[in-house]
Amino acid sequence: MEFRDKIVLITGANRGIGKALVEACLKKEVKKIYACARDKNALSVFQDERIIPLTLDISNQDQRLAAANMALDVQILINNAGVLHPGSLFGESTHDFREDMEINYFATIEMMRAFLPVLMKNKEARMINIASIAKFTNFPFIAGYSASKAALYSISQAARIELAQHNIPVHIVNPGAIDTDMNKGSTMQMTAPHEMAMNLLIDVEAEIEDIIPDKIGKSMYEIWERSPKELEALSRQLFFQN
Repeated sequence: MEFRDKIVLITGANRGIGKALVEACLKKEVKKIYACARDKNALSVFQDERIIPLTLDISNQDQRLAAANMALDVQILINNAGVLHPGSLFGESTHDFREDMEINYFATIEMMRAFLPVLMKNKEARMINIASIAKFTNFPFIAGYSASKAALYSISQAARIELAQHNIPVHIVNPGAIDTDMNKGSTMQMTAPHEMAMNLLIDVEAEIEDIIPDKIGKSMYEIWERSPKELEALSRQLFFQN
């Protein structure tokens, strides 16, 4: 598989990982990118005729359907849009937990459902869902986010199994800490978004289905492979440091 000459749709494309994915796809010489954001004006940073800006709040049903009806030539759907609220399980409110789950899980499910008819009509179609290394253990200082990404990983596995009969691969990306606004203020040595994005695309081209595109994610996965309880212990250590 090659990204060259493919038509891609990327959600949450205005900043962070999404913006880096747009730039990486351009370097991979894709044919067209539908770059989506809740505020289309935030996409004006891109100066390339291959980019089609779309207003898309993935939690808005009308906007999801409008995007699917417009972008009928999409071959690669990259579900990147998401939210992160800091907070522990026994904090003041579960409101943020509900929003994490609503956006990161339910809205992403609806994106997959909305675009499946489009993908089934186009050649070499596939989905790429951005989950998290938090799939492997919950980080209690971002407990709701961790749970929502674990749920996204699980439902993406369901999509992978179901869509195999249609020859539509589903790639699940589990990054660790990436140097974006979501992790602003962290002292960790994080991978830059552009490096993470290019690693992701290279792994997709290599037909790797479960992708860990950064150094922190890989180190945490190696710990989990040795012992899930060891990664849980690391999570506990990080929680009491915060």
